Amino acid sequence: MTGTAVLQAAQQLSSGALRWLYGCYENGLGRFPDGATIDLADPNNVYKPLGEAALATGLLLREGVGGTEDSRIARDLLDLCWAELREGDLLYERQLRYPLMTDPLEVYVHFARAGFRHPRLEELVRSLAEVRSVRAMEILPNRRLAAANARRVIGLSGHTDWPALAATTWLGATPEPWMIDWLTAYHVTHTVFHLTDWGARPDGLPAPMRDYLHDWLPAWLEVWLENGEWDLIGELLIVATCIGAPEAGAAAWAALAAAQRPDGLVPRDTRPVPEDPAKQLTDHGHTAVVTVVAGVVTLARALGGTQGGAPVAA
Repeated sequence: MTGTAVLQAAQQLSSGALRWLYGCYENGLGRFPDGATIDLADPNNVYKPLGEAALATGLLLREGVGGTEDSRIARDLLDLCWAELREGDLLYERQLRYPLMTDPLEVYVHFARAGFRHPRLEELVRSLAEVRSVRAMEILPNRRLAAANARRVIGLSGHTDWPALAATTWLGATPEPWMIDWLTAYHVTHTVFHLTDWGARPDGLPAPMRDYLHDWLPAWLEVWLENGEWDLIGELLIVATCIGAPEAGAAAWAALAAAQRPDGLVPRDTRPVPEDPAKQLTDHGHTAVVTVVAGVVTLARALGGTQGGAPVAA
């Protein structure tokens, strides 16, 4: 697949996935049940996917690489997700009740990036950053990076030792590449996402980590292509663009395009796709988000770089 073909695939895949995702939410799927509170029984059911949808649409608006219709869809979907979160009140109440949790901040940043702000939540997060118990939280290193990048994007960051945070991750150790497994691969991708702010800060990835990925990302792509792990393939394609090596994913783009259904759904893997639309969103909504993001960052870098994380006016 040539460079031009990669960009065509990136545009078509991301646009199709965005429209499929929007159609699901427009038809009433992925919403909170009546009376939902901050004590979420299953955060992965509605809450987390709403934040992921905001990530994809917010990045599309940040980069400005979508056409008029895709940009409208992205804005409408962002509005819908923000309304589901009661314009940030649900995030504020959850953070207030559970001050040691980082997920309200990690979800909020995707909206803040697009210009949706909640001053009380930002003030609460700013205050909690000074609490020793919060700073001492034992969380995965890539999640610590996620919170640090969220504060940076929102404008709440103080001094952050990014090299030190990067060094605590699996990728930071540049370990034996054949020891990677499926879950660790996701940790690697998210380390890259947060250090580079989804491609906006490519220099945020330390050179040894970038060189390591240049050497081994092609082999990892080949392994998970053989297994048909389309969701992980999408995440690795984002990494390829973040390290300035989109050509490493040419075969993966072709395979992903072949896997996408006419309605825009991109399957998570090679297992059969259920017929129930609600189950489709539950099982394959994350892959749609990943596909949109992969297409957006790839197009943005090809067209001269990203917008550096500048917020888009609401």
